[in-house]
Amino acid sequence: MEEIKSAHLILGVTGGVASGKSTVARMLEESGAPAVDFDALARQIVEPGKPAFKEIVALFGEGVLQSDGRLDRKKLAGIVFQDESKRKILEKITHPRIVDAFLDQVREITKRDPQAIIQAVIPLLFEANLQHLVHKILVVYIPHEMQIGRLMKRDGLSREAAQNILKAQLPIDEKLGYADFVIHNERTLEETRRQVEEVWEKLKKCQKSGSSKE
Repeated sequence: MEEIKSAHLILGVTGGVASGKSTVARMLEESGAPAVDFDALARQIVEPGKPAFKEIVALFGEGVLQSDGRLDRKKLAGIVFQDESKRKILEKITHPRIVDAFLDQVREITKRDPQAIIQAVIPLLFEANLQHLVHKILVVYIPHEMQIGRLMKRDGLSREAAQNILKAQLPIDEKLGYADFVIHNERTLEETRRQVEEVWEKLKKCQKSGSSKE
């Protein structure tokens, strides 16, 4: 962690698509950890008129726009998840700007609370090699087959389309090997909350002891 220097702690919250990261992040926020959501930042940096928006339209054409002139992120995702070279081009446009927006938000939070425990909710933490932005990593885990089922149901996708999305990500079981903390989210909400409370207590101890910077 070189970009940000203060007494705060940044927890990278990640997992597979449809694993329940938002649920866990909400519970951590209720405990007192402000969240910076990379999906929300990704939407903000491609708003009409923004430099990333202009670059994307120039490269992918106006076919990726909705009738109101805004980016059709679902259509764009459908294109890039089927073509790795196009996905990499899109990432080169968006990722640096998302990181800059993240660092700005962290500075704002730490101005108010230099001791903050901040969540960086980053779905593609490992795939985008963003581990250097965080001190600790929490992986929200559900089994692969459950992941496919939830994704199909949530987004109304075919099994093949869901599998294509998962292929673009590091397998969820591999992500466990990089985790400082794991939340098993295939059980009840009460069980998830219990695990979140345990992690929160451990995070406060990490920060107090200074071990977040190791």
